[in-house]
Amino acid sequence: MKTLEIKGSLRSATGKKGSKSLREQEIVPCVMYGGAEPIHFQVPFSEFRPVVYSPDVFLITVDIEGKQYKGILQDTQWHPVEETLMHADFLQVSEKKPVKLNLPVNITGTAKGIKVGGKLKVNLRRLKVKGMVNDMPDAIDVDVTELGLGQSIKVGALKPSGYQILNSKSDVVATITVTRAARAAMTAETKGKK
Repeated sequence: MKTLEIKGSLRSATGKKGSKSLREQEIVPCVMYGGAEPIHFQVPFSEFRPVVYSPDVFLITVDIEGKQYKGILQDTQWHPVEETLMHADFLQVSEKKPVKLNLPVNITGTAKGIKVGGKLKVNLRRLKVKGMVNDMPDAIDVDVTELGLGQSIKVGALKPSGYQILNSKSDVVATITVTRAARAAMTAETKGKK
């Protein structure tokens, strides 16, 4: 799993008024859950850029006034109109406790069905997984090389190592759809065989 460090400082005012004045200074109010008690802190928005504008999931070392905590970004709240991060929730992680994450799916290979005119349709861009934070991959690789026209790969066909996938085994990850061009080629091929 990719790692990143962000620096913040403890928040003294936790109400709406305090949060509003922080946002005006482009500082994001944050909370970290999962420890003995929640930690309220603030981080400049510039520190969030590599995290929120990426599909990747990061193990983040949050440095709050010299004290370090390991966590993952659990939730973000954005302004409905402006591109302003309003609030961020972190989950403190431990090497001894399993965590649940949504990891990105990474499609690999070129499917046989694409070579004959089919089109790849990715149904699930992320999969919900559970495991120890140190065993989590950056992404879940899904090889589609063997898929022909009209075929799909389901969650049950994936072989996770060191973590478990929580999605239903019957959920379709990717499908090779039959395009009009592929259908015409198949029709021409069957007519040619007669």
